[in-house]
Amino acid sequence: MFIVGPVSERKLLKEAWMLAIETLSWMEMRKLSERLALARTIKQLDIRDSNAVRLAHRLVCETVRRQNFIDKFINNALKPNAISELTVGVQVFLRLYVYQTGIARNWSKNNVGEAENLAKLARSILGWKTLQKVEHVLGLLLTEKPKSTLEGVSDEERIGLLTFHPTWYVRYCFKLFGRKEAKYVLEANMQTAPTYIRLNTLKMDENANLERLAENGIKVKIVERLRHTYTIVNAKQPLTRTKSFHEGLFYIHDKASCFAAEVADPKPGMIVLDVCAAPGAKTTYLTQLMENRGVIYSIDYSRRRMAVWKKEVVRMGVKNAVPVIADACNPLPIEIKADVVVLDPPCTSTGAFRKLPSAKWRLTRRSVDKMAEIQWKMMKSCAENVKLGGVLIYSTCSITIEENEMLIERFQKRYPDFLLAEITPKIGLPGLRGLEECQRLYPHIHHCNGFFIARLLKK
Repeated sequence: MFIVGPVSERKLLKEAWMLAIETLSWMEMRKLSERLALARTIKQLDIRDSNAVRLAHRLVCETVRRQNFIDKFINNALKPNAISELTVGVQVFLRLYVYQTGIARNWSKNNVGEAENLAKLARSILGWKTLQKVEHVLGLLLTEKPKSTLEGVSDEERIGLLTFHPTWYVRYCFKLFGRKEAKYVLEANMQTAPTYIRLNTLKMDENANLERLAENGIKVKIVERLRHTYTIVNAKQPLTRTKSFHEGLFYIHDKASCFAAEVADPKPGMIVLDVCAAPGAKTTYLTQLMENRGVIYSIDYSRRRMAVWKKEVVRMGVKNAVPVIADACNPLPIEIKADVVVLDPPCTSTGAFRKLPSAKWRLTRRSVDKMAEIQWKMMKSCAENVKLGGVLIYSTCSITIEENEMLIERFQKRYPDFLLAEITPKIGLPGLRGLEECQRLYPHIHHCNGFFIARLLKK
């Protein structure tokens, strides 16, 4: 993978595995996301080798993505014991070991030498006494066949193991979409998501910006029917290291989220509320569409995320946004009536599982209903700040109906003066439960995050 000398290669692998083991441990103990846990671990271990960081990131994401299959595979070898009985450090090493020696090799011929090197690596990181209790299992994990994991399970659990999803979620998708379509939805989460960027016309004319991207070694393709969104075709280096990124000439921004901002359609001079605004993707695009004229009140409860928001609005040249630290579950601390209120609340992220694989394992069926209640409180707060003739844009990166169509139905019963309005362009599919004015986007059809958007006009 990396062209380096033997000593450098050993150092690289050790640093990458130290990062991966510690990152997965943080995720297990504190329920952190992949990105936050890795960032914390890099700082904690003071590892600056970009190759080691990239390798660790891949190990973490690809292992977490398949965690249910890997855990069942390990439990078969540990019988009558289970992986949950082991210390966190040993748990995450075994998961990484199965990924690297089996899955990464597509379960081809066993590489005993690699397995022995990984065991030595684990001893040096975790300590030989810590690993001693499970060393006898490493050989079994190397020779065990993956098909044994699928024996004697129900159809729903089998699909969950093959597509790496919790059984409850497979059951939910079967009920919502039907078995055939649900499999397409689930299988899409196994694929690598495209990377999209939004060009920033506040800083540079779009054609000049495209020329600058080419100079930076970035090849792009325009996304049809969106105004400033492009797919990354090829890049010679990580996007965040390019000069164009640091100059604020583009924002790494999923196509579905860009579409939601365009549906809001704010005009120069308007008053806009961006609720749950951090880390700044929506604010910076809304400002761009407003040509930095008018005012945006960007509301978020997280001081940590708003610190990121402040950096992003500076990088992107935003001049008309005002940060407000507040919990949108309560009445908003701004006594104004806005032309446009954009609410993109916390959600289960079921539409973004391929980018946030750890989210799959933190959720239960009850999580959906709990999240819908939080979203309901936020919608009620936002409704009070929409002026007559104004619009409320509601969007989530979830595909559940409880967080989307059912919430819109509940909202309209409480606030009959809000009418669903048509959304153009018609990029997605119509909403479910007869709410055809809404739009839904799916990873397997639209090649972006799963997404829901509703546009509500206040009479």
